[in-house]
Amino acid sequence: MNKNVTSEKQLSAEAACDFVKDGMIVGLGTGTSAEFAVRKIGKLVSEGLSIKGIPTSNRTKKLAENEGIPLIDFSESMFIDLTIDGADEIDGNLNMIKGGGAALLQEKIVASVSRTEIIVGSKTKIVDHLGAFPLPVEVIPFGWQVVFNQLESLHGNPDLRLNNGQPLVTDQGNYIIDCHFRKIETPKLLENQLNLIPGVVENGLFINLCTKMILADGEQLIVKDRKIKTI
Repeated sequence: MNKNVTSEKQLSAEAACDFVKDGMIVGLGTGTSAEFAVRKIGKLVSEGLSIKGIPTSNRTKKLAENEGIPLIDFSESMFIDLTIDGADEIDGNLNMIKGGGAALLQEKIVASVSRTEIIVGSKTKIVDHLGAFPLPVEVIPFGWQVVFNQLESLHGNPDLRLNNGQPLVTDQGNYIIDCHFRKIETPKLLENQLNLIPGVVENGLFINLCTKMILADGEQLIVKDRKIKTI
């Protein structure tokens, strides 16, 4: 990874951690940008910060445990005060494509119940239109070929995501089909269309879920806010 991009990810992630306060339940994102935040939160916890975390993937869960962050699940709380996560693309309306790390289902569940969702990363994630990054669609293994055919009908140019020549399996035991729409004109409409296909569990369009974007451009931060959502 480009050294500048890596340092930008770290700068933005650690800046977002300034919003983590004592007593919060914190959603812990997945991916290279979010990992910087998890490590920073772990350091803050070791220095006395009292929070509880809900991870968005098995990978993040292991990292958080290694960092000494106390973890809970939704049996203990139905809401999250603050989530820090990354994105594969984010547009001017703070809508996103996520799921490059195959954690989109848990990430979207966590985002949906987060009072604040801060997206961090490098300025390279900003786009005019979503779609250049392949849109992940998580599907159950049974009948994935049927879903694949439906995605072809939507002009999604789909590809089944592989891992060592076999279908990649998510933390929930599902497959991912990556769609190459290239330019998504109506993301909310497409999100609904995809989720109506039998066999689709969720897709990587995150609409109206980000409340604050903190991206880094060199040593400068690009910050943009959206009206805080109610959940």
